[in-house]
Amino acid sequence: MKTLYFDCSSGISGNMTLGALLEIVGDNNYLLEELKKLNVDGYRIEISNKVKNGITGKYVDVILEDDEHEHHQEHEHQHAHRNLNDVNEIIDNSSIDDKSKELAKRIFLRVAKAESKVHNKPLEEVHFHEIGAIDSIVDILGTAILINKINPDKIMSSIVNDGYGFIECAHGTMSVPVPATSEIFASSNVKFRQIDVDTELVTPTGAAIIAELAEEFTTLPAMVTEKIGWGAGYKDLKIPNILKVYYGEMEQQSENFVVMETNVDDCSGEVLAYTSEKLFENGALDVFYTPIFMKKGRPAYRLSVACRKEDMFKLQNIMFKETTTIGIRYRFESRTELGREMVEIDTKYGKLKAKKVTNDGETYVYPEYESLKEIAKKSNIPLKELYKLEELK
Repeated sequence: MKTLYFDCSSGISGNMTLGALLEIVGDNNYLLEELKKLNVDGYRIEISNKVKNGITGKYVDVILEDDEHEHHQEHEHQHAHRNLNDVNEIIDNSSIDDKSKELAKRIFLRVAKAESKVHNKPLEEVHFHEIGAIDSIVDILGTAILINKINPDKIMSSIVNDGYGFIECAHGTMSVPVPATSEIFASSNVKFRQIDVDTELVTPTGAAIIAELAEEFTTLPAMVTEKIGWGAGYKDLKIPNILKVYYGEMEQQSENFVVMETNVDDCSGEVLAYTSEKLFENGALDVFYTPIFMKKGRPAYRLSVACRKEDMFKLQNIMFKETTTIGIRYRFESRTELGREMVEIDTKYGKLKAKKVTNDGETYVYPEYESLKEIAKKSNIPLKELYKLEELK
């Protein structure tokens, strides 16, 4: 299993991520050529090596090309008023591959939601100083491009370290972690902590990147390392301001898949249906309940929930809170997963969302039910007929 492991012991930022991933890809021109498809002017990228506490890392700097002070002020004013729709439009209008576009937009959405919460404004009304700037667009889209070039099977991270104290930013003096970073962490499964470094180590862009990419936060797993990417930050600290990313082969983890079960004889179907929805919304991989008979011949249900190990306690809490159960048993299991990706298929009735699954060199396409249902209603076609579409064969 090809794995990327982010060592965020000195935090993470957008340009640190670009530097580390560029070293793994090993081709600066690939990134520069892909970013030309962004169709945005007014910047250039400088890639160099910087030494941090004796360690050499790749430093990626996005420089705004504003030679005159007046032009610079106008340029900054324009970018300060970009919102999420403006950013998404820039991404959509580029000729970069769809997979990278979607990943970049998911990362931007995390920042947008955090800023919306911090400023108490609807998503569409928030203007972003951070993500509206062209350097953040390049950092996030560049990260998406390089991740999809590397195409790992799994991405993991260490516990993310941030500093303490105060920094100056667009809204004035802020405590570290800054509010947007704190909200990004709070709305994800990121494990983070503060360390004894008096400055910001994690930017909102970096927080959104690692929150979107990493599946779990743990110590470095047993893996055969093929490459290490060192991404340098711009600060000189008492610790090396370096993001270290490992790329290598990790054995399939057999104990990351958990099955939890509980039997309930005093819980209605409505409650179980609602509980199932909440479990899926919070990361359950599968939820189902089976009719059974319990003591004294009582009809009952066995509620079964499959999830990743890191989601286990969160889902257990939902089960205890929403149902009448007073005990849940669980076991760790192995499973075999086929490679899959979400795709959009053009049909004569419009776009159809589907899963593309690969097994032993063969590819199968399975349409998404909700997408089929939407087309069936819109076009007044029997659902069963849509399964016969030529594009699905």
